[in-house]
Amino acid sequence: MRVATADDAGFLAAMLAVAFDWRPGTVPRPVARLPELDGVWHYVDGWPRTGDTGVVAVSGDPVGAAWWRHFTGWDPGFGFVDEGIPEIAVGVVGRFRGRGIGATLLGELITRAVDAGLPGLSLSVEPDNPALRLYRRLGFVEVGGVDGSLTLLLGLGG
Repeated sequence: MRVATADDAGFLAAMLAVAFDWRPGTVPRPVARLPELDGVWHYVDGWPRTGDTGVVAVSGDPVGAAWWRHFTGWDPGFGFVDEGIPEIAVGVVGRFRGRGIGATLLGELITRAVDAGLPGLSLSVEPDNPALRLYRRLGFVEVGGVDGSLTLLLGLGG
């Protein structure tokens, strides 16, 4: 595990495609097509911006990433709750899923959020995504939803 840097922007974009096209048997769309999708590209555009934090899991090559980014009410993410609460994105390369990498990435990101004094972390997940069980196990609770997806919040008390 290591901190995500500007050199990881391309990998984070690839993990965004994996997160967006998560269903088994679905081939993640090419990164070059992500900017065409409303509300998706801003999760990685210009990585890193001030306030962005991310971690990358490595097994020889990078195999997964989790990161947070702050959004505003005029440019919200799918899991937007509040401008003071960053939204997270998580992606793990298909053949490495189910090995606890996502949980490890999220645990590290949560630790960094607590250390930074953040009040919480939010995310968006579709109700049939198996990752929902992990998010709930980590303490995320449903606080809303958009277009059939759930908005979850992990309160950190910061």
